[in-house]
Amino acid sequence: MNSVEAERGKVRLRPPRNALDQRVVGWWRLQGTFFWGAPVLVLVVLGLLVTPARFWLLTPAAVFAVMGLVWVIAMPLWWFKVHRWEVTETAVYARSGFFWQEWRVAPMSRIQTVDTLRGPLQQVFKLATVTVTTASARGAVKIRGLDHELAASLAEQLTETTQATPGDAT
Repeated sequence: MNSVEAERGKVRLRPPRNALDQRVVGWWRLQGTFFWGAPVLVLVVLGLLVTPARFWLLTPAAVFAVMGLVWVIAMPLWWFKVHRWEVTETAVYARSGFFWQEWRVAPMSRIQTVDTLRGPLQQVFKLATVTVTTASARGAVKIRGLDHELAASLAEQLTETTQATPGDAT
């Protein structure tokens, strides 16, 4: 936060500075493998079992496999470049998305709860998601793909900061 922002006490929409943990690329790739691999596997098994429809089942399986491979290689790298987060004294900033990029700002005075989540795949990669719930109709601000220890520390810091910040969080 620059000194002009601090003096005015304003929260401004700006690009967040921090990248996610690099292990998030592997997590996203594994999710993509499951997403694309399931229909490919079903089509291949059916293609091997149903001989008259083999061509009509294995052709889409091959197309899905190629599309999935391109997605698993390219998308996580692109997302890693786009997704950013930052916490200042006045707000939580998050940017996510692909074609439609979303920048979110949650002023400290509006934060109601701070949660962390570690799903099974996140646990394998030692990652976590921090969810900052506000009174906004737009919903919570989520920072996915943080190191699990950093996420726990960040949740603790945000909880302490919001308790010390005046405002009714509504």
